[in-house]
Amino acid sequence: MDFSRAREEMIKYQIRGRGIKDERVIWAMSVIPREKFVLKENEKEAYSDCPLPIGMGQTISQPYMVALMTECLSLKGPEVVLEIGTGSGYQAAILSKLAQMVYTIERFKVLAERAEKIFAELGIKNIKVVIGDGTKGLKEYSPYDGILVTAGAPEIPQPLVEQLKEGGRIVIPVGNSFSQDLLVGIKEKGKLKVHNRGSCVFVPLVGEYGWQH
Repeated sequence: MDFSRAREEMIKYQIRGRGIKDERVIWAMSVIPREKFVLKENEKEAYSDCPLPIGMGQTISQPYMVALMTECLSLKGPEVVLEIGTGSGYQAAILSKLAQMVYTIERFKVLAERAEKIFAELGIKNIKVVIGDGTKGLKEYSPYDGILVTAGAPEIPQPLVEQLKEGGRIVIPVGNSFSQDLLVGIKEKGKLKVHNRGSCVFVPLVGEYGWQH
């Protein structure tokens, strides 16, 4: 399997081809090896235009959705970012190339430890993985320039709004268990100004300020 070529084709057809324009995002997705983050049995599908299972009922998001959510954060380089839902670690790895520091929360210890191992193998040093309830955020390192949530929430958790810096952005899927709208909220005078970037489907965001199951 020629992963380099598969990555190039992903960039050409799934990323640029669908309107992603942020050259830094495109560069990050061209240098992070997605095949490292999927399960061994799914390696040949690593660059397919779809999410893939990673165990524990979780998935690695479709490449285009990773690119779109990352682009919505409008990162320039010096930012501190919080990710809710480490999962495979792929989204955090992309963010690590675009921000100064990434904090990422995962509720499943097995996924958190697997992601940490991959980060170490790739020499990524600006990601800190925390095991816990992501709906509560991570107050000790706040406020954040950007917050990215990789699971579908019934509403935007209030602790995340509070931990977002003034002028900062939160990107989060909000809706029911089966489909959501990708919302981008910009914090202005303590409140979110929200834009809808279209429909999406994510696994449920489980926690105190999310779904209870």
